[in-house]
Amino acid sequence: MPVTQVSSPPLCQPDAGLDVPVLQLSGICKRFSGIVALNEMALTIRAGEVMALIGENGAGKSTLVKTLTGIYKPDAGTITLDGKAVSFGSPQEASQAGITAVHQETVMFDELSVAENIYIGRQPTKGFPPRIDWARIESEAEKLFARLEVSLPVRARVKDLSVAQRHFVEIARALSQDARVVIMDEPTAALSQREIRELYRIIGQLKAAGTAVIFISHKFDEIFEVADRYTVLRDGNFVAEGALSEITEPELVSLMVGRAVHQAYPKAEVQIGAPLLEVDSFCHPTEFDKVSFTLRRGEILGFYGLVGAGRSEVMQALFGMTSNVSGKVRMEGKEVSIASPNDAIAHGIAYVPEDRQHHGAHLTLPIMQNITLPILNQVGFFLRRRRAVETAIARHFAEQLELKANHLAQNVNELSGGNQQKVVLGKWLATNPKVIILDEPTKGIDIGSKAAVHRFISELVTRGLSVILVSSELPEVLGLADRVVVMHQGHVKRVIERLDATPEIVVAAASGTDLATEVAA
Repeated sequence: MPVTQVSSPPLCQPDAGLDVPVLQLSGICKRFSGIVALNEMALTIRAGEVMALIGENGAGKSTLVKTLTGIYKPDAGTITLDGKAVSFGSPQEASQAGITAVHQETVMFDELSVAENIYIGRQPTKGFPPRIDWARIESEAEKLFARLEVSLPVRARVKDLSVAQRHFVEIARALSQDARVVIMDEPTAALSQREIRELYRIIGQLKAAGTAVIFISHKFDEIFEVADRYTVLRDGNFVAEGALSEITEPELVSLMVGRAVHQAYPKAEVQIGAPLLEVDSFCHPTEFDKVSFTLRRGEILGFYGLVGAGRSEVMQALFGMTSNVSGKVRMEGKEVSIASPNDAIAHGIAYVPEDRQHHGAHLTLPIMQNITLPILNQVGFFLRRRRAVETAIARHFAEQLELKANHLAQNVNELSGGNQQKVVLGKWLATNPKVIILDEPTKGIDIGSKAAVHRFISELVTRGLSVILVSSELPEVLGLADRVVVMHQGHVKRVIERLDATPEIVVAAASGTDLATEVAA
């Protein structure tokens, strides 16, 4: 396997005959209260190169990005930019030096315009006394989007933009600062396939212009599509680097997790029983129409569809989060009324939302308080009893989900994305549901954490639960679901049995066509 793998990374020196690397890291260390987040980290990237930064959640990627962008200052080691040692005391200093980041969840001023966000804090002025040159700001913003070949109104408010458009604004902002290094942290997590292809095209433009790109993603098809080289982190340590053309996906996974991952989608054999949840002619004026399906005991029912198909909207309505919904819901043969999440929980339905940071967890509360939040009446109100019960419940689910944390009193915002998701899972499992709805349960988490979540999903049905799995990852749906409900533009297009669910048939149905009908014709 042609990779550079060392137990202690060497100092990164430019190869003979090549230009000096744009960015080099050597011996970077970072500790928090005695905990080592980065240990002797090394990285090299050259102009016009895309470097994939790869590692499980908790491997140190986020700490490294924050170190590069001036949020953290390393305890040891050197950062070299264009051959000169640099030190950043703030994100502004890093940005001025030419290092900028495009994050999965963009941080911008929603009420300001696109052009204002691009030049915020460094608006050009004219006249005396100086005043902001609004015409120049809008003109320069238009030139940036013309360079990116993106059509975007520069006077539009950011709050009215799609996720993809917000990413393009951040890329334009980076270009406006003549960025030498652009860090893209999970940029495709909430994008459609068309938007992802557009992002790939822009990355190609950045490469052609000589910009170095650090690309962080848990999706290997994306990594092999856009990146030239890779650097692997594990537990805060440099593990390996090399050319992506010289390594396979299984080898890369093995480097990430320190072991081979053989069975990505463990499927437990469970006797599927009688109908448990029945949804009949579920309708909403704008989101979905005449949605009907049945979930049986011990079943994993997959929901698949393209962006905008209405999958999450149906699940939110089923959990009582949406008004103006009509149709019938039956649990164990009895019609029930679900007007609020409290009603859903009372009837044995739990919902793990797609957006764990905003809707799934209280990030500034400890792990144990998050897990017991839906069941406060069971925990008790006297301090001593509450602490003991709370700790016992939290420890039970933390162990089951293989949660990686320093202690149960640790705040959730200090955890990696994958471990935050595990806390949200534990929180809803603590309600002892009959039906658990998992909306994109592995979104934005690494392959090692995904494997743990997949195992746990499979184990849930062995304990008598029924699972609704909403996922945009087709292999995940096909690997775990007993049946697949395919949605298209707010309608159930087709329900496919596991043995009949091929990628071609499922994707065709999600696109609004019926492959079986076409073949027959």
